[in-house]
Amino acid sequence: MAGIEERIEELFGRIEANNLWRQRRCINLIPSENTPSLLVKACEMCDPAGRYAEHRSMKNREVYFYQGTDFIRDIELEAQEELRRYFGCTEAELRPVSGQMANEVVFKAVTKFVNRDSPKGTFRKLRAVMNNDLGKGGHLSSQPMGALYNFVELNPATGEENCINFPVRRDNMYRIDEEKLAGLIEEHRPELIVFGKSMFLYPEPVSLVAGLVRNMDPRPVIMYDMAHVLGLYGAFQAPLSEGADVVTGSTHKTFFGPQRGAIVSNMGKDSPLRKLWLDIRSRAFPGSTSNHHLATLVGLLVSTIEMNRFKAEYQAQVLRNAKAFARQLADNGLKVEGDPADGYTMTHQVVVRVSEYGEGADVARRLEESGIIVNYQALPDDETFLVSSGIRTGVSEMTRFGMDEDDFGPVAELMARCIRKNENVAGEVAEYRSKFTRMRYTLPLEKAIPLAARALASAFPTSDYARALADNLSMLAGS
Repeated sequence: MAGIEERIEELFGRIEANNLWRQRRCINLIPSENTPSLLVKACEMCDPAGRYAEHRSMKNREVYFYQGTDFIRDIELEAQEELRRYFGCTEAELRPVSGQMANEVVFKAVTKFVNRDSPKGTFRKLRAVMNNDLGKGGHLSSQPMGALYNFVELNPATGEENCINFPVRRDNMYRIDEEKLAGLIEEHRPELIVFGKSMFLYPEPVSLVAGLVRNMDPRPVIMYDMAHVLGLYGAFQAPLSEGADVVTGSTHKTFFGPQRGAIVSNMGKDSPLRKLWLDIRSRAFPGSTSNHHLATLVGLLVSTIEMNRFKAEYQAQVLRNAKAFARQLADNGLKVEGDPADGYTMTHQVVVRVSEYGEGADVARRLEESGIIVNYQALPDDETFLVSSGIRTGVSEMTRFGMDEDDFGPVAELMARCIRKNENVAGEVAEYRSKFTRMRYTLPLEKAIPLAARALASAFPTSDYARALADNLSMLAGS
């Protein structure tokens, strides 16, 4: 036992140190991350964490293949209802456990859907797909090397998958060139059009494309991967009301949830694409998931309740903060990407060109050593991600921890000193971060702690565990 005790004690010491560093001494600006609330984190430790609830539709009823699932069945139905309210939609599939899996589920379903009239015994790939170029901000999951792997036919002329990238404007490579877009769609007639990016500053031209393809036969499926902007749905863009057929996304970036994925649509019973929605459901299970991480499903319900309550004020603050942060970085002598006339960004992201001061990876490492967490990013004119000229930042997590427009000014100044003068500002960062540790847009801590403590204490099979945990949580609440 001595060996295991020493090993686990050492490991938990490192876990505690990492928690304290990331949660109390760092300013986290990675746009694909967000700290869930105490209530959401508590859900991830409760009994469903070790359970199964596989289910599928059979003969017009939902069949569960395990007993003891009534609670989680109700949770899943309630989570679907809350997400449908958030998106203003009719359908929600929550079993994918990541945004990338959600995309893969849709790609499988669309491929099955286009084969609905194929001769028996034949099954083809998608003839052409239109997407955002990876080097110009496109998401990995929408590339042939990612979730599109093996779903697209090869182009005989190039020997590569027949993916047509959206054209970008010369004057602003972060925007799609709408004038060239119509010609490309008519020329290539894609069966699937995938909007969405990982380097995301501006809306996508969903309404325009929906109008362009309305009378095409067959009409392409329009998909929008909102992984990075799911928590800004409506305030930034509402693709389902603009003509998108299906929206996918991660529930843990700008959204408040645990790490999961979601697929939503308006493909109700009267929709001409109803068969596609049924294919999506069957590809979610049994196609891509077995157990769908039930504890995080409970957390998703809690986070969606939070989002529906605080959506308007949270989204507005994020968008104000991003523009303010971009302006403050520019005022401190850094080159911010995007159009200054647009406030540099229309999302939570701010992209900075740092090649004057070193490669993006080196600059990101220097910032990390100062307690400012970003990620390096290839910019649209870079030849390869391996030599990245930029860094990508986002304001959503620090917005939730209490920062408003003026609060990002000192962050911009600290970043500029670190980037431009190679100063280590870790001490100042830690001191400044200590002012922003109370999470907004959730229940107040004095109400959240007793609820979380009761849930966690009940998750253990003996009262000894419960008492010890309750005592330690009481100590935490008082610290």
